[in-house]
Amino acid sequence: MARIYTLVNQKGGVGKTTSAINLGAYLGYFGQRVLLVDLDPQANATSSLGVDKSTVRMGTYEVLIGQAPIAPQILHNPRLKISLLPSSPALAGAEVELVEMSNRESRLRDVLNSVNDRYNYILIDCPPSLGLLTVNGLLAARDGVIIPVQCEYLALEGLGQLTQTIDRVRSSLFTELAIRGVILTMYDGRTRLATDVVSEVRRYFPDQVFEAVIPRSIRLAEAPSYGKPISLYAPESAAAHAYEALAREILEQDGVHIPQFTA
Repeated sequence: MARIYTLVNQKGGVGKTTSAINLGAYLGYFGQRVLLVDLDPQANATSSLGVDKSTVRMGTYEVLIGQAPIAPQILHNPRLKISLLPSSPALAGAEVELVEMSNRESRLRDVLNSVNDRYNYILIDCPPSLGLLTVNGLLAARDGVIIPVQCEYLALEGLGQLTQTIDRVRSSLFTELAIRGVILTMYDGRTRLATDVVSEVRRYFPDQVFEAVIPRSIRLAEAPSYGKPISLYAPESAAAHAYEALAREILEQDGVHIPQFTA
């Protein structure tokens, strides 16, 4: 069965989608079968992998409301080493439609059950909100939540609200929900503020912050416009090495063998 991690932060612009894409790409690079679920109506993960979201006829929305089975909607690009359940702006309507549906909080978890034996890792990219879509992402996070945190002061303000939401979901809907780890993103070592934020986040989440730190990077910002993960767009960049290190760290913690040579 796949390990399922949900990337979540209700604050936008913290590198959540970037981390989902590039972590997934490097897990694929290390020989893992990876599915990325785009659970965001903005469909940034979809477009960042070269898929025109306006052409998505069946994707996360149709799967969640029961209009289509999940397996036929999954796209796979061997060059990118990652499969994708795409999103589209239609997903915005799911927040309203799901309210009237049975098992509204666990529909994503239920549909992933039919494909999780096909993958080693399933990564879920949530919208920057704490609504019903994100709750679906949290309940599907069988192996934990990954929280990207931007190394800037304002990024710290929402952490309390996020952890409260995780605690509420844990107490009422999914008692085994855990925080798998925290990714420090957009780090600029030239500033005292970034260093202070790193220290504060490590204090807030003792023993849960990944050692790999993602630097602020122009290359990382450019890659989505080319429909590529950083592993293909700029594989020798500092950001690429950081996401490779993050993937290694997660695989090692999960007890997964890392091959010496990959195709």
